[in-house]
Amino acid sequence: MRLTHDTPLFPLRKGTIARQAHVDLPPGTFEEEFARQGFYGRTSHLYRRHPVTSWTRIEGPLRPRSYDLNRLAWNRSLGDGLFGCAEPAFSPICFLHNEDVALHWVAPQSMDFFYRNGDGDDVYFIHAGAGRLDCSFGFLDYAQGDYLVIPRGTTYRFLPDGQAQRYLLIESASEITIPDRNQLGPNALFDPAMIDTPELGDYREEAGREWAVHIKRRNRITQVIYPFNPNDAVGWKGDLTVWRINVKDIRPVTSHRYHLPPSAHSTFLGRNLVICSFLPRPFEAEEGAMRVPFFHCNIDFDEVLFYSSGHFFSREGIGPGMVTWHPQGIHHGPHPKAIAAARDKESTDEIAVMVDTARPLEATGAADGVENENYWASWR
Repeated sequence: MRLTHDTPLFPLRKGTIARQAHVDLPPGTFEEEFARQGFYGRTSHLYRRHPVTSWTRIEGPLRPRSYDLNRLAWNRSLGDGLFGCAEPAFSPICFLHNEDVALHWVAPQSMDFFYRNGDGDDVYFIHAGAGRLDCSFGFLDYAQGDYLVIPRGTTYRFLPDGQAQRYLLIESASEITIPDRNQLGPNALFDPAMIDTPELGDYREEAGREWAVHIKRRNRITQVIYPFNPNDAVGWKGDLTVWRINVKDIRPVTSHRYHLPPSAHSTFLGRNLVICSFLPRPFEAEEGAMRVPFFHCNIDFDEVLFYSSGHFFSREGIGPGMVTWHPQGIHHGPHPKAIAAARDKESTDEIAVMVDTARPLEATGAADGVENENYWASWR
């Protein structure tokens, strides 16, 4: 995926426009951002007389959709093995996928076997619960709000505590990396010193015990049985490992005069996908500056938002554990009530994870069963 673009030679201007995008819109107009490469590329702004989401009906597959993942977590039979392990203790339920990424809902129990993904890197966002990850590199405790980044080929298992567990799993076919902060400097968003890695524990063999490793490759599971614990490393060194960062240690880039695009909140990159974190931050303070996401058309990316906690200032009727999906080719923007609600607040309090994909996503049957059918009409 390109995250840079050529410098435009001559930005053009026609008709009634705002001098500065997202600030002091001409009276009676609604601004639409028309941008390539998911806000990283060439961009124009159109000033319209009506919101682009003021439709009366949508007929066809590009209808914006919303899913309530809370209803998925209770039905383990949906974890049918098509996208991974189907053991009762660990049965990810895939709800959206394409060639580059698959999004799953996971509610693991304590695992007496190990899992290894041979298809891609696994990024877990811990929506609820806590526990310990037992992996090739040692042990790593995790809690609500943590991201766990697990490279392809790592052998691991979850040992959750007694709480209810709910994780968002973003499975990337390519290696997950960190965006270049460019002129912001290497410590922007989060200082790399905030990253935690596994610690080796006391290795204890259990005589007479066999251990199974469930290896996922091309969405099929192979079980390899060992007469010893396969996570038996007594040391490791290098720059490839499992790592963790909590959202409380990510510090959003903000501007009190200008509403920054989602690209400013990028946390991880993969091939043809971006993972962003929307976290509590001050609202734009300058009079005339937009305080909610602008209307835009997804030209090059599907946009998926997972809502974890707080009040989601750009959406009404959305609660923790829900997902919205806006496909390429159709507009979206803030809900009318959200625009009014943002005027009287000083800051956001939401925690949400966004996944933008360059290739179109497809919903699974599991997602169809928990869709909020009237979401497309929520802009009225």
